[in-house]
Parts: sequence; structure tokens; C-alpha cells
Amino acid sequence: MTTIAVLGTGIMGLPIAANLLDAGFPVRAWNRTEARARPLADRGGVVATTPAEAVRGADIVLTMLADGPAVREVMAGLDEEPGAGRLWIQASTVGARYADEFAGLAAAHDLTYVDAPVLGTRQPAEQGALVVLASGPDDARERCTPVFDAIGSRTRWVGPAGAGSRLKLVVNSWLETLTVGAAEALSLAAALGLDPHLFLDTIRGGGLDAGYVQGKGAAMLAGEFPPSFPLSLAAKDARLVGAAAAAAGQPAPLAAAVRDRYEQALADGHGGEDMAAVYRAYHRTPPR
Repeated sequence: MTTIAVLGTGIMGLPIAANLLDAGFPVRAWNRTEARARPLADRGGVVATTPAEAVRGADIVLTMLADGPAVREVMAGLDEEPGAGRLWIQASTVGARYADEFAGLAAAHDLTYVDAPVLGTRQPAEQGALVVLASGPDDARERCTPVFDAIGSRTRWVGPAGAGSRLKLVVNSWLETLTVGAAEALSLAAALGLDPHLFLDTIRGGGLDAGYVQGKGAAMLAGEFPPSFPLSLAAKDARLVGAAAAAAGQPAPLAAAVRDRYEQALADGHGGEDMAAVYRAYHRTPPR
């Protein structure tokens, strides 16, 4: 049976590893904070103390880490681990520059590289209902299919390695704009003397509606932000969108405004809350 090393067992990596175990894959997991990986031991997984230990004997390495530098640090530290024939599925959201850099890193380690970030947050990850944006060599698809089927409801192969990360940036730009747009609309309704619930009720079920807006909007009005996807990572993703647009010479003033809202909420101390806590950036307590 194909053994998979999962490097990174945070909000997304832990349920991904659990679903791989449930699908019958032997899983060797590592996380910088080891306690976050320990629940996998109860399900039959092996919890390693170092990335090298996790990768030893694995056929596939799947990285689900916070950002590009974290992925580079972990993978570059595997110099003594032979990689011939091993597949590297890079599922973290790292942006275009790092996605391209990792192609060279994979070649140096003799790894087959598939760039495959995912769409979805904690709940879809737990349900095995992520959307995988896969990109890489055609001859890797057969090996990837059972892995992607275990963690996702749909896989889209979108081109050569790096195309997946680029599409993820485009989708993230849209999702973050929706979230900030909902926060601003709800805040405007309140400022105009309206019950902000009227906004969500009015668009519900019509052409202007989106389930995502209803979910995030309800959290905003409840003032409850358990992290399905932390605001700190949303801010990081917003920076990646801006960097990619700048590198491509594409004006993105709306993306810049959205990023500023996330940065403000992050500076105000809401990084550990769900990304919907960007709503708090519209309801700040003025400094004394």
C-alpha cells in the first residue's frame, strides 16, 4: 500500500491526514508542534518527531504548511533522504513565486512535483470535500487520483506545475473580496440606521446571493469567529495576491483595498479568529 508522509497537521493538514487514514493509506505525520499530530496515532497513523523521520519509507510526501518559507525550510532539510520515484504533492497556499521555486527544489531531490493547493476550510477538509487544484506532469495523475479522491470531492487538473497555485490566487482574491464586501455592506446598513440582517435576508436565494456571504455574514452579526480559516492566513493570502498581480504587471486596486482591511484587523489582534473577523476592522475602538 502507498505510504504517505503528511508534513503539517494544522487546521487543514490534520483532517487531510485523517481522511487518508480512513481511506486505508498508511500515514506518517509530522507537525512542528507535535501535540497537534498526536490524534492521528489513535487512528493508526505514525507520528514522527522530525520531517526526515516522517518521510523515511514514504512513497508520497504531502505538504500542508503555513506558507512558502515554511515549506522551503522543511523540504530543504531533507537532503539526506533519497527521493527517487517519490511523489511530492505540495498542497499549501504558497503563491506563484514559491510554486515555481519548488519545481527546482523537487528536481534537486529527484521528486516528481505536483502543485495542488486546495479550496475549502476546516469543515470541507473534515468532510473530505475539498476541491483540489492540481497541476503537474500528466504521468503523475494516476498516482495522485486515489489521494485526491480521499481528501476532496472534486479535482481539477489545470496545467503544468504552478498553474494550480496561480488559480488558487485568483479564487482567493474573489473569496476575500466577498468577505470584505459583506463586512462593509453590513456595517453600512447599521450606519444608516438599518438592521443589518435586512441585507442578508434581502439577497437570500436570489441572483445576488452566495452561500459563502450568508455564512460569513451570520458570523459577523453574531460576533463569533471560531477559526474555520484564520484571519492571519487570510492576510498572508491577500499579500500573495498582491505580489502576484504586481509581478504580472496587473493593476489590482480592489485587491489592495481588501488586503488593507485584513492587515488592519490583524494589527488589531484578530489574527487567531476566523477571516470573517475582518468585520472588526469596521468597528474599531478609537484610540484614547
